[in-house]
Amino acid sequence: MLARIILLLLQLAVGGFGAPYLGRYMPSLGAIDIFVDAVLFALLVTIVGFVGSLVLQGVATPTARTLTSAVVVALIFAALTFVPPITNLVSGFVPGLRPDIYPLIGAVLGYLIKR
Repeated sequence: MLARIILLLLQLAVGGFGAPYLGRYMPSLGAIDIFVDAVLFALLVTIVGFVGSLVLQGVATPTARTLTSAVVVALIFAALTFVPPITNLVSGFVPGLRPDIYPLIGAVLGYLIKR
């Protein structure tokens, strides 16, 4: 259980710091940049999950289904950023949570769904 919590924190940290760094090398697509970020988040979360499964005991190796789940849920969360009532509702519960972080949360949740 501790290994999975460590993996979760690593995935959030690497996704939060790594995707914006990698996103600078991607061409700007305007309003759909959040979807590119969602795919980057899902890839980073899965890669960290794979490396974590090699280093941490008790953490299973992610499969292609895990990657697919992370991508799909990250894209769903990215689409939620275009729905103002949802972003307002979430901002009411968690005031400091920016909408550009939603895909990262979706990628991690998608990764955890298949575990």
